[in-house]
Amino acid sequence: MDKPLKFNNISDLMRRLSLTPPAHPMMTLVNYDQVKIDLRDAGSWFMLDFYKITFKKDFHGSVKYGPGTYDFKEGGMAFLAPGQVVQMTANPKDYEGYALYFHPGMLDGHSMANGIHNYGFFDYAVAEALFLSEKEKQIIETLFEAIAIELDNSIDQYSENVLVSQLELLLNHSDRFYNRQFLTRKNMHHDLIGRMNIWLNERFNGTDPLINGLPSPQDIATHLNVSQRYLSDMLKTLTGKTTQQHIHLALIEKAKVLLNQTNLTTAEIAYHLGFEHPQSFNKLFKQRTSVSPVQFRRDRLN
Repeated sequence: MDKPLKFNNISDLMRRLSLTPPAHPMMTLVNYDQVKIDLRDAGSWFMLDFYKITFKKDFHGSVKYGPGTYDFKEGGMAFLAPGQVVQMTANPKDYEGYALYFHPGMLDGHSMANGIHNYGFFDYAVAEALFLSEKEKQIIETLFEAIAIELDNSIDQYSENVLVSQLELLLNHSDRFYNRQFLTRKNMHHDLIGRMNIWLNERFNGTDPLINGLPSPQDIATHLNVSQRYLSDMLKTLTGKTTQQHIHLALIEKAKVLLNQTNLTTAEIAYHLGFEHPQSFNKLFKQRTSVSPVQFRRDRLN
C-alpha cells in the first residue's frame, strides 16, 4: 500500500475533492447525486482523522477499504473510524448515495464523546458492512435528510446539540439493524462459529505445548478473515459470550481432560496450555469452575 494522503480536517478533504466547503466545520454531508467528484487522486489511499458513514440506497459499484473490496450490490452502510484508510476508485459510478463526515471534536462535552466507542461497527471491516431492508433504508434515508436540513440552517447555539442528537439516533438505528443482521444471517454466522470451534479444538488438542501463549481473539479473527470486533459482537449476540470467553471455555475443557487423564502437575498443565505463570491458570480455572485444579482432580479421583 502506498503512503496514504492524510487529512486532519473535513475542510481540507472537501477542498481536495473539489467539493463545497462544509457549512459546519465539524460535520458535512455529501450527496453524491448532487455533486461531481474530482477523481485526480483515483487509486490513492486516504487516511482521515475523522469519522465517515457511507449510505448507498441503490448501488452497484464497489468500494475499497483496507486490503479488501466490497460490492454493495443492493445498497447498505459502511463505517470508517479515524485512522483507518480508504482507497479512492476511478469509476464515477462508484459515487452514489451519501457520505457523512464528522470530527471527534464535535462530540466534546456530550455523552457521545465516550459513547461513540460503544458502536463497534466503526471497527468492522468493510466486508462486514450493514445490509438494509427496504424499510430500514427508508428510515436511514429520512435521518440523513434531517441532518442535511439542519446542516443547511444557519449555525446557532442549538446547532451542535441538534446535530449530535441526530447523529446518535442514526448510530442507534444502525446498531439495531446490525443486531438484526446477526440474527437473520444465522447460517453464515453459525458456519463461522463452527470454524472457530474447530480451530480452537485443534489448538488445544495438539500434543505439543502452546509455546507461543494462549490464542487471542485477534488470532481467531485473522484465521476466520473477519475483524475482531465484528466477531466478538456477533458471538455476543448469538451465544451470549465474547470471543475471549469462547477461548476460555475451550481451554477449561482441555484442562479438565489433562487433569483427569494425565499425571501432569497443575504447573505442567498450565505451561502446556500456554500460560506463562501457573497462578494465572489456577485463577482462571477456579473462576470458571468454582474449584481449583487440584480440588477438581481430587474430586474426580474420589
